[in-house]
Amino acid sequence: MIYHITTFSDWESQKMASTFRPPAYAEDGFIHCCTEDQLQGVIERYYANRNDLLLLYIDESILNVPVKNEKSTGDELFPHVFGPINKEAIIKVEPY
Repeated sequence: MIYHITTFSDWESQKMASTFRPPAYAEDGFIHCCTEDQLQGVIERYYANRNDLLLLYIDESILNVPVKNEKSTGDELFPHVFGPINKEAIIKVEPY
C-alpha cells in the first residue's frame, strides 16, 4: 500500500475521470506518493496547517503504470508513480 495526499478540489475536479492525475504531474512527470511510515513526515513538511486534504490509499498491485522507489528528501526512498493512477487502484479515500 502506498499513499498520495491531495486536496478536495483536485479530487473533485477529476471525480468523473477513470484516472487521477494531480496538477504537479505535468511538471514533475510522476506522482509523489509515500509509505505509511513516511506519511507523518510528508504532512509536517509540505501540508502543515491545511484542512482541505484527502488521503488516497493506493494498492500498487492494481496500478497499471510503473512505480519506482527513488531518492528524495534526506536521501529517503519514496514511491513515485509514473503515469495517471487508475481509479481501481485507489481502494480508499478519506479526509486527512
